[in-house]
This record gives sequence, C-alpha cells and structure tokens, in this order.
Amino acid sequence: VQLQASGGGLVQPGGSLRLSCAASGSIFSIGTMDWYRQAPGNQRELVATITSSGVTNFADSVKGRFTISRDNAKNTVYLQMNSLKPEDTAIYYCKAYLFTSWGSANDYWGQGTQVTVSS
Repeated sequence: VQLQASGGGLVQPGGSLRLSCAASGSIFSIGTMDWYRQAPGNQRELVATITSSGVTNFADSVKGRFTISRDNAKNTVYLQMNSLKPEDTAIYYCKAYLFTSWGSANDYWGQGTQVTVSS
C-alpha cells in the first residue's frame, strides 16, 4: 500500500498548479485525505482536508485560492492551487487514512512533491 504524489514544479506568482496523489495496493476503502506542506525551517502544516463524504476544510492561508477534491474510483486526491504566492513554496505531502484488504487501518504518507513559486 502506498501513496504517490505528483504535479509539483516551478510556477510564477499568480500562476496555478494541480497536485495529484494516488493510492495503490490492497486497499479496501479510503477515509479522510489531506494535503500538508513544509517550507524550509518550518514545521509541516495542514493545508486542506477532504473526508470520505466530500466535506472539505482549508487552512486560512489558502482559503479562496486552493481547492481539494477526490476521485474515489481512482483512489486519488487532488489539490488545485490558484493565485499562487511565493509563500506557498514548500514540499507538499499527501496523507490518507487507508483501510486495507487485510483488515488494518492506518495513516499513510506520500513522498512529497516540490512546489516553487518564483519569478
């Protein structure tokens, strides 16, 4: 069971990026899925959350600019980031609460994808 994040890159201020995170392996179902980020010298912070029923929540710093969505058929969560600012620069990590086919349930983390906002 693993999570694979993708979609990071270099973008100019005001630009957009879409991150994806796909879960694979012996998955029975997926609970809450989250995106976190960690900038150099800072602690990892929660950016956005989406529950299995689609309820979302966002950090104040990204409200109105970021949206989170999920495709349960693809076991994938997305983070659409618009109006990006230099302070959004960080490594972005996905996390998901996975129920495995063999009966366990745990949080799993993706490997992180770098987002750099710079002119």
